[in-house]
Amino acid sequence: MRPSIRSALERSAELTRSNQFVEAVAIAEAAFNRATDDELAEIRQWLNDHTNDFIGKV
Repeated sequence: MRPSIRSALERSAELTRSNQFVEAVAIAEAAFNRATDDELAEIRQWLNDHTNDFIGKV
């Protein structure tokens, strides 16, 4: 996936951990909308692999 999309997902996770859900969803949604079909599968896998980034667990 493109670095800009990965960065958006990482920022979304950071905002989620800070309880800024509206901003987090807006950023993630924009990343999803910019993604190609091939990237969507990568995003899905990234989200599965980084669930703890969103909930703040180590």
